[in-house]
Amino acid sequence: MKVEFAPINIPLKRRIQTVAVLQWIFSFLLLAEFCCGFFVILILGNFWFLAVLYLLWLYLDWETPCTGGRRSQWVRSWTVWKYFREYFPIHLIKTSDLSPNHNYLLGFHPHGVLVAGAFGNFCTGPSFKNLFPGLTPYLHIMPIWFGCPFFREYIMSAGMVSASKESVSYVLSNEGGGHASIIVIGGAEESLNAHPGSLTLNILKRKGFIKMALKHGAHLVPVFSFGENELFKQVANPKGSWLRNVQEKLQKIMGFALPLFHARGVFQYSFGLIPYRQPIHTVVGSPIPVKRNLNPTTEEIEQLHALYLQKLRKLFEEHKRNYGIPEHKSLIFE
Repeated sequence: MKVEFAPINIPLKRRIQTVAVLQWIFSFLLLAEFCCGFFVILILGNFWFLAVLYLLWLYLDWETPCTGGRRSQWVRSWTVWKYFREYFPIHLIKTSDLSPNHNYLLGFHPHGVLVAGAFGNFCTGPSFKNLFPGLTPYLHIMPIWFGCPFFREYIMSAGMVSASKESVSYVLSNEGGGHASIIVIGGAEESLNAHPGSLTLNILKRKGFIKMALKHGAHLVPVFSFGENELFKQVANPKGSWLRNVQEKLQKIMGFALPLFHARGVFQYSFGLIPYRQPIHTVVGSPIPVKRNLNPTTEEIEQLHALYLQKLRKLFEEHKRNYGIPEHKSLIFE
């Protein structure tokens, strides 16, 4: 394989952008493991009492990820996130006003490999606040990450909270409105479909978010992130292949998927784990009004789910030409 090296005279700003994305990759893939290892060292070393104090704190603070988290505007405004967003770059596109008098459940599609668009738009910078004043975004992620010592504090500071039913219910129960739950509907399973050009969404069997919206009267908002699947290449894993079977079994055991992805490196463009510089345009659709229903029937859930799929497809079709999607390409729901 011929290696394509980066030019020597690349502007300093682009170098800083690459470093910013590199630290994000480290945070996403290795920081949790590093924090757990550090905690074990504390327990086994001379500073075991610090580990005991932290365990006490963990016990007292265990429910925080399910009760709105503990965000830090300082962390969300770090300069490193500005360079992170500029690397791709990441854009948030508004198509309709969202009144702060309501609570909203935003369905984010697709998952991609590392959900870069969701993190960049809803956990960093001022874009969401500027476009939707009066709304506070909460990005829901797998509960397992909030069991990692120290790492949990870091991700909560960025505005991430648990994806458990209790957590979503807490966010959407805010009287007076002003809360926006962001849920990556396809989940970890969908990351296995995150190949460049893929438009397959795992959504036909995912109706829990519909039931949650009905129970709380939260307006549904479809969100499609164009470019999300173009950031990495993945080892071929068609359904039925031995690799896909192993990945799906591991996902059921561990709760998260393990896509075998690759892209570019720091000083060369041929291999590595740094995403390609591909623009991400996260388009926020119009809200679907939802009337509160504490005990929705199966038929009512099915009807609202079908309407959501219709609105999501319409959002994609109306904007795909703007972001390089061929006219004949459409979303595939699985």
